[in-house]
Amino acid sequence: MIKINLLPVRAAKRKETVRQQAVILAGTLVLVLLIALGAYSYFLIRINSTKDEISKAEQELTELKAKIGKINELEKLKAEVTKKLNVLNQLRREKTGPVNRLQTISQAVPERLWLTNYVESGTTVTLTGVAFTEELIADFMRSIEQSPDFMNVELVVSEQVMISGMKLKKFDLRFGLEPPKG
Repeated sequence: MIKINLLPVRAAKRKETVRQQAVILAGTLVLVLLIALGAYSYFLIRINSTKDEISKAEQELTELKAKIGKINELEKLKAEVTKKLNVLNQLRREKTGPVNRLQTISQAVPERLWLTNYVESGTTVTLTGVAFTEELIADFMRSIEQSPDFMNVELVVSEQVMISGMKLKKFDLRFGLEPPKG
């Protein structure tokens, strides 16, 4: 009988199988390392781009905060200017108010009636004067009452006085000022 020694063939096959398995293992390890390196690179690139976006956004935020600060400053300045303009307008209205009122009163004064005193206190005006007759005083009161600047004209005192040898009627009037419009 012939005997064949199969041990070297089995050993060679075993060596070949071990070598194939080592190559497959090494290939698999290399493939896994390449995939891991690719994923690492991908995520590293994403992290860097996100960091760039964050830094750009922070820079833009800083610029916007500076602009907001300037806008707030401008709004404060606008408010101050508006406040000053309102004060100026109020002063202009109040400046012309007494002038207009005195003009109205001077136009309402009839002949033979003289004003001796004018006092404006808040919204109340007190007038003192002399006239030849009570009718002149009544006409004067009606003229004042018709003015849009005055209201509630009332005669406080009317008495006869002697001035330079003439009998005259001394009077005191009190009336209110209409509140300013606007």
